Amino acid sequence: MKSFLTIGLLILSNLFMTLAWYGHLKFAEWKWFSKLGLVAIVFISWGIALFEYFFQVPANRIGFRENGGPFTLVQLKVIQEVITLLVFTAFTLIAFKSETLRTNHFIGFFFLVLAVYFIFKK
Repeated sequence: MKSFLTIGLLILSNLFMTLAWYGHLKFAEWKWFSKLGLVAIVFISWGIALFEYFFQVPANRIGFRENGGPFTLVQLKVIQEVITLLVFTAFTLIAFKSETLRTNHFIGFFFLVLAVYFIFKK
């Protein structure tokens, strides 16, 4: 159960992280947003990223083996990176129609899956 909760919280965290880091690139299409200066955009992104931490910190505390969770620190990091890649890919394909996945992306994803396999291999 803790593994599912950890992964669910990491997914939520990464949704906010991706929105904070890359959403402003899409939001620039909105007339009122495009008039904001860089400092305002940074503060808006920080506000969104705050919600990332509301999910990321509990996910790591619940999931970490030394706190009674199922994952080592390295496993937590690899899970987080894979989730980040999946969320970012989905966000990119949905929000930015000009971006496409190419063969080299799939090859890179394959190697990331191999990384997960080796990190979790006993």
